[in-house]
Amino acid sequence: MSDLILTDIQNRTLIVRINRLNRKNALTHAMYTALADAITAAHANDEVRCILFTGNEDCFTAGNDLSEFANGMPGDFQDTPVGHFLFGLANATKPVVAAVNGPAVGIGTTMLLHCDLVLAGSNTRFQMPFASLGLCPEGGSSLLLPHWLGRVRAAELLMLGGTFTAEDAYRLGLINRICDPLETEQTALKLCQQLANQPPAAIRATKDLLNRASLKPLEATMLAEGALFGERLQSPEAAEAFKAFAEKRKPDFSSFK
Repeated sequence: MSDLILTDIQNRTLIVRINRLNRKNALTHAMYTALADAITAAHANDEVRCILFTGNEDCFTAGNDLSEFANGMPGDFQDTPVGHFLFGLANATKPVVAAVNGPAVGIGTTMLLHCDLVLAGSNTRFQMPFASLGLCPEGGSSLLLPHWLGRVRAAELLMLGGTFTAEDAYRLGLINRICDPLETEQTALKLCQQLANQPPAAIRATKDLLNRASLKPLEATMLAEGALFGERLQSPEAAEAFKAFAEKRKPDFSSFK
């Protein structure tokens, strides 16, 4: 594993920690590969009964590293590192838990839609700023969010791309509970222990039934999103958004049609 993605097994739980704090845990292609490999390793290890994704008490992830993704996707979406990670997460058969604090931007929010339990610190700020960056939704969010929240609420989150708090996420049903940021991970580990103590085949069967109805449309949606996301990365709108981000100014989309 990369030293930017740390893994450890505790009490039958594989802890997967994003560890790039000097860049607010922004994700690179290499980090996505390490995350995907962690999911594969968890399913190959009979000792592991649960997977926990986390960062630290101050930051989950600021999303994609724009300096790297500005160059586009390295191939068809399903064959890219981020594609491997998202499909691995969506198809995981063992329970997945997330402990989230601080920024949870872009995929830092959409990946949570594939987790079975999500705990967030009171300092968490969620955001899906895809459209604001000249991009489009990813991670199946354009399918899952309207189904869970209703179309108008999903449209607000995805089109306007504003931040929302842990309290908002709890009210919308996107997280299980709100924690003190210093206690989020330990509280999540206790839930992982409860899951690990359950009959493993029964947990897998329950997860399969919860996911079965949406699995095929989710796969099709993720492929469509991924293809369009790759195209949008090469768009003039994204170029302006990324340039503005690097120059620490507000992007100007007034001349675009």
